[in-house]
Amino acid sequence: MTDQPHTTLTDAPGADVPGADDARRSEQARRALLAVRAEVGKAVVGQDAAVTGILIGLLCRGHVLLEGVPGVAKTLLVRSLAAALDVQTKRVQFTPDLMPGDVTGSLVYDNATSEFSFREGPVFTNLLLADEINRTPPKTQASLLEAMEERQVSVDGMPRPLPVPFMVAATQNPVEYEGTYPLPEAQLDRFLLKAVLPLPSRDHEVAVIARHAAGFDPRDLAGAGLRAVASADDLAAGAQAVARVEASPEVIGYIVDIARATRHSPSLSLGVSPRGATALLATSRAWAWLNGRDFITPDDVKALAQATLAHRLTLRPEAELEGVGVAAVLDSAIGSVPVPR
Repeated sequence: MTDQPHTTLTDAPGADVPGADDARRSEQARRALLAVRAEVGKAVVGQDAAVTGILIGLLCRGHVLLEGVPGVAKTLLVRSLAAALDVQTKRVQFTPDLMPGDVTGSLVYDNATSEFSFREGPVFTNLLLADEINRTPPKTQASLLEAMEERQVSVDGMPRPLPVPFMVAATQNPVEYEGTYPLPEAQLDRFLLKAVLPLPSRDHEVAVIARHAAGFDPRDLAGAGLRAVASADDLAAGAQAVARVEASPEVIGYIVDIARATRHSPSLSLGVSPRGATALLATSRAWAWLNGRDFITPDDVKALAQATLAHRLTLRPEAELEGVGVAAVLDSAIGSVPVPR
């Protein structure tokens, strides 16, 4: 994959059925967004899958949970992607003493006017990095729910819309549990997909260390050569193109049958809800579009099933005791569903 020239899109497609002009804009947006992966690669090595996951989240107007041990560049990845997309980003370090108003904003008394005015919190941005989201109490975690679901913040009974696009990219550490508050199922279900950032291979780790030896500074992305290769206009054009990706009745039935198979699994106490099935349809559409197709195949569904569904499943205690993993249970459920021809 090579960098593509950035094209600014100023006009939104105006028809449900794409014409030649819509098709041209769609292709320009796809090339620009694919170029983002190469641009992020100037700062982050070996995490293309996570970058693609965030792009899918943005195209589907969803949110992404990033999971990985400390030091695998979760924060750097989000900052780099925001720089390559030319969108605004803010970071919140979630801690046990973080209050809901520290995230959403609050009313502040102005002595000059003797009135209360609203001071926006960091949630008023395009890409919110919620660092270590599981380190803050449920009350503060819940303050994000309205923003994630309704794209607005209500303070003193007044709804305040968030910018467009808006996405929460939340990180969590899968191995450190002391002082953490596991995300409730209702909040996990609000994340469109979960991207796991693995430890790098030897070759990738050598490349990381070599970059640092050559003077790479993760705090200076411009110095690393990162530039904006896509924009919010590209995301808007891409989102409209994704919404036009065709899903045949057979593929829709395949998605529903996978969701229903998880609900009948003896290893699970909580299977995939209809919201999860809808999410799998959305992510499969985005994946198909990024691969240059205007229709979904069963392979698209299988490619996104783990990232979209696994975090929505809850194992039965007896299955956990037997060492059964969610990924294996989901694979078994997928395997039990006939693939449409």
